[in-house]
Amino acid sequence: MLLMPIFPKYNLAGSAPVYKIAARMDDADVAEIAGWLIDSGLAGKSETVLLSGFCRRARAAGLPVERALVLVDTLHPIHEGRAFRWRSDAPDEVKIIEYGPTKEGEAAENWRRSSFYRLIESGERLYRQRLDAPDLPPLTTFDELRADDMVDYVALIHRFAADGVIGEMDCVYTSWATDAPAGFAEEDIAALRRLSAALGLAVKSASLARIAQTLVETYLGRDAGRRVLSGSIGRGAAEKIRAVIWYSDLRGYTQISDTAPPEQIIPLLNDYADAVISAISGEGGDVLKLIGDGVLAIFAEDEPQHACARALAAAETAQRHVAALNTRRAGAGLPTTEFYLGLHAGAMFYGNIGSVSRLDFTVVGPAVNMASRIAAMCRSAEQPLLLSAAFVEAAGAAARPGFVSVGRYALRGVGRAQELFTLDRRG
Repeated sequence: MLLMPIFPKYNLAGSAPVYKIAARMDDADVAEIAGWLIDSGLAGKSETVLLSGFCRRARAAGLPVERALVLVDTLHPIHEGRAFRWRSDAPDEVKIIEYGPTKEGEAAENWRRSSFYRLIESGERLYRQRLDAPDLPPLTTFDELRADDMVDYVALIHRFAADGVIGEMDCVYTSWATDAPAGFAEEDIAALRRLSAALGLAVKSASLARIAQTLVETYLGRDAGRRVLSGSIGRGAAEKIRAVIWYSDLRGYTQISDTAPPEQIIPLLNDYADAVISAISGEGGDVLKLIGDGVLAIFAEDEPQHACARALAAAETAQRHVAALNTRRAGAGLPTTEFYLGLHAGAMFYGNIGSVSRLDFTVVGPAVNMASRIAAMCRSAEQPLLLSAAFVEAAGAAARPGFVSVGRYALRGVGRAQELFTLDRRG
């Protein structure tokens, strides 16, 4: 092994730096670190654990890495991707940056000024730049790295084959910087090429797991998503639960959709869905389905009184959100509406229903139909919120003075007239 100059090295436990003579990384070191990456990827370690563990091991083996960045696009309704930054002066810490779309505006300009964009445009796999050169290319991060006394910089891209692309996620980018006076040796570059591929594979594995979780929770809801990922995907696999069921709708949506310009309809639905869903989620409810302008959700808890209380708190928050939203939309000259809500408590089946090739994880049963019918009765009762007698009973005696009966109503598809309640606003 060749000897390298003295530089600080951190032990794998992350304690204070120990100054040693570091040997040049050899094939055995590369194989050992690659094996650790494979094992950690298979074990499901996070991107932060993978990057910090890799960098500490690489430095311990003699690779003079001072700064590292891993960037991978993702499939997410808000974020385009995630970046992970590591520094040798904080070896156990990795900074996570979630970034939005880079297709327009300042974000697009910053992206075009990155070394990774150069790799995409050129088709090359490696970009290298001495940071002590008198004239640096006008790329992002170079000034910052030079201010930190970095001397040499390497960027790598590991592209996926077409079948491995998911959304915008078509490659893994990495970059590396050193302050070693001579920069990276050719042996260092060769080691980075080999090891960053293994790191990229492990990061891709972690990112795919995260994407799967994001997708199932986005489209199925938090609890249903967790159940599906844990293996509850068998057709007919359902359990009987007792819960508060929420069914809300927008007042006059059909008229709005018939009269408003088409380009305003989707933003309107998004605005009101965000106002309602954020309130439900904030109180621990699970949104199971968006049905046009309607929202189906449940509040499941061992104590019925707690579930009822959380549902009512979510309803009040949603009303505040909608009121604030209407003020903003009216000020912008956009159509506004209100939401109406039915709450019911009862037993239902919760699980997979559908065909062999297409399943839906949802709730079914008479309680679900009851909530829908109660919500539809809000207009006739001239109330924005209606509660079933079963909900009032489940809420408990302490909550009973807060409710007032609005009378008995015949609900479509329900054999007997039902007494309905709303909140007593007189107090």
